[in-house]
Amino acid sequence: MHADQKYIEALLNHDQRLISEIYQRFAPNMKAYLLSRGCSEEDAGDVFQEALIDIYKLANDKKFVLTCPFEAFLLLLCKRKFINKTKKTSLTVVTNGEDDAYTHISGDANAGAAEHTAQVEKEKLVMLVLDDMGNCKEVILKSLLKKPQEEIAEELGMTYAYYRKRKSNCMGELAELVRNKPQFKEMMS
Repeated sequence: MHADQKYIEALLNHDQRLISEIYQRFAPNMKAYLLSRGCSEEDAGDVFQEALIDIYKLANDKKFVLTCPFEAFLLLLCKRKFINKTKKTSLTVVTNGEDDAYTHISGDANAGAAEHTAQVEKEKLVMLVLDDMGNCKEVILKSLLKKPQEEIAEELGMTYAYYRKRKSNCMGELAELVRNKPQFKEMMS
């Protein structure tokens, strides 16, 4: 756990003092970075706010533990959000070959944050695909619960053998749908 975990806890516990510190300490750098990439002031504020909301949701849902500096993780989320936002609105290039914003962040922290951000993006894609899977969604989500599989089969009104077969088919279908998404192919390249 990194010492900056205090910022994650502050978001979870609505600690106004530390949340104010997040805005005072990190917002100017994030804003400057985004503005240097062609982002408007309004969008820069939105991107920063959305990144904090994502961190809050991640911490709240997954009991997230920060293993790199908060600034490095926040910067990667802001950068990814801005790139995604820009891709949706135009086809113009928004990044330069050299990324000035990373020069003050250590390589290990940057790599750890990048890896985590990539994982978060993959999970979001899986959940997006899962939302469109009808009955399979319930089977897959219930299979993730820390409950005996026999109990889950009973809740779903299936025999244990049929539940296992259905779960296997649904997981295969999910994997195939995710692999066929352009976003997944982009992540893997």
